[in-house]
Amino acid sequence: MWTTKGLTRGILTTSYPKSRRQAPGARPPRPVATPTSQAGQAAVGVCPTGALELRGNHVAVDLGRCIDCQRCRRGDAKVEWADESQVALRLSPADLPGKAFRHSLHVRVVDAGDGGETLRELKQLTSPYYAVHRLGIFFTPTPRDADVLLVVGPVTQGARRALLDTYEAMPEPKWVMAVGSAAVSGVPFGPSFTTVAGVGEVLPVDVVVPGDPPPPLAILDGLLSLMGRVPAEEMLS
Repeated sequence: MWTTKGLTRGILTTSYPKSRRQAPGARPPRPVATPTSQAGQAAVGVCPTGALELRGNHVAVDLGRCIDCQRCRRGDAKVEWADESQVALRLSPADLPGKAFRHSLHVRVVDAGDGGETLRELKQLTSPYYAVHRLGIFFTPTPRDADVLLVVGPVTQGARRALLDTYEAMPEPKWVMAVGSAAVSGVPFGPSFTTVAGVGEVLPVDVVVPGDPPPPLAILDGLLSLMGRVPAEEMLS
């Protein structure tokens, strides 16, 4: 049956990353800044991680603390959500490596206390469906061959030293990417006596991919932004 179906449909490919994927789940929705209202004020109160904050005449959104629970868009609590959004975000206006890594990028992944959900999404990138190798992205087991340190998890106290050792073993130039809300800000686990408030408390972070967990294409966007193949917008808190 699958052989017949494949022969009937032919080869189906996309021009990604030149054109953006529009399939459901390709990119996560996210809350956006909303003019203050009674519903907006209620949304701030129901947010479990403090991702929403009243600032003057609008409700501000800290994407790094958002865990996609969507409590702020249910019931009496309402903030606006964008269903199509850029998800690879840089922490500062400093230039990313861009053309220096346009053709290939070697990535060292470090689990700094992830609950498992972000790692599962990350592992999908090596499947035939995403096939990141065709884009010149390779995962390496040794930091001495790595251009990018990709970190998942809030950074537990036990993982802190290993994370620093991995970073120090990488050659220059090197870049750090925090993937998932736990890695970006530590939520919902920290800061606590067991974890710090995300990777930025330990290492300089260049690109973040918020979400709990972010889907594979969101992670891929972050890697491609380091290669200069997709834009990365500045993260506003």
